[in-house]
Amino acid sequence: MSEPKIIAFHLPQFHEIEENNRWWGQGFTEWTNVRRAKPLYRGHRQPRVPAGDRYYDLMQRETREWQADLARRHGVHGFCYYHYWFNGKQLLERPIEALLDEGRPDFPFCLAWANEPWTRAWDGGERDVLMPQSYGDEPDWDLHFASLLRSFRDPRYIRVDGRPMLLVYRCESIPTFEPMLARWRALAAEAGLPGLHVVAMQTAYVAGAQSRLADAQVQFEPMYTLKHDQPRGYRMRQRISRQVAKLCHWLSPEARSHRLDSHDYGRLWQLIRRRPLAAGTYPGAFADWDNSARRGAHGLVLRNFSLRTFRRGLAAQLQKARSSGAPFVFFNAWNEWAEGTYLEPDTHHGMQLLDIVAELTHTPRGNNTP
Repeated sequence: MSEPKIIAFHLPQFHEIEENNRWWGQGFTEWTNVRRAKPLYRGHRQPRVPAGDRYYDLMQRETREWQADLARRHGVHGFCYYHYWFNGKQLLERPIEALLDEGRPDFPFCLAWANEPWTRAWDGGERDVLMPQSYGDEPDWDLHFASLLRSFRDPRYIRVDGRPMLLVYRCESIPTFEPMLARWRALAAEAGLPGLHVVAMQTAYVAGAQSRLADAQVQFEPMYTLKHDQPRGYRMRQRISRQVAKLCHWLSPEARSHRLDSHDYGRLWQLIRRRPLAAGTYPGAFADWDNSARRGAHGLVLRNFSLRTFRRGLAAQLQKARSSGAPFVFFNAWNEWAEGTYLEPDTHHGMQLLDIVAELTHTPRGNNTP
């Protein structure tokens, strides 16, 4: 029985780009929202503060080396960087280009095409669109594949049976997904690759025939379970719990008015743990969730986080992968600070999340400094 590898999703929005400066103000990075987050009710843990005030810039080589070293020492096999391609236009590509140019850090990686429009609401919807998403035709698909090929050929790139692995966030949004995928497979053969391993992400969006064209599926947690795997009784209990929590917040003299959505952390992990793993599916895991740094009073916050629940949940997903022969568990995320789900050390938990990952993957940590 093979040991599954943990791959952590990695957000590259920790450096300045011209478009974000224009849309959000000069100097904007993911840290901008993280720093200005405010508690919305008594006991609300905001803002989230990185340990040692490490508000890093991903364009600094030492930052990329630090991340890779920390992940390696704690049982994370590799990073899955988000790739942003808008029919010929790339965003946030510079950190990936730097690691390709420099050949460092020596740490496995792959790409996930986050093929949704950028909006002011940070929800991938169709309102207040900042960067629309479209898919073009064969010449556009060829151009996109050419941009990916350099990564696919890198010796650090993560492969399945020799085939470079590419994740796609919203397969159903691509009306030409079948001919585009056929063209990409043909281009991979022309480039001397043994093929592609395309993975459809199971997210909050409904998956259908397009996703079944992929070679595998991955459960993107917690959104997959929140949107698609809530029994009626669970939904009713959560609705009552949210209303009680909001009433308590409103009665508190320290409360601020808000319309936060919330779910119980332990109950959510219980649903994930109990769900059988379908064939051809890679299980997902997550740390926490609180995206009020991005979405303010309209955000989603998970209640009652506990390290014990986190450990039990991740252990269950690793065991599912072992039992089914799935080679990977995809973790959300390495550094989604504005969504409140990250493994990097903060001032509240320190290294405890990473220590749990190291323990469950039987990784000798050596020097455990952040």
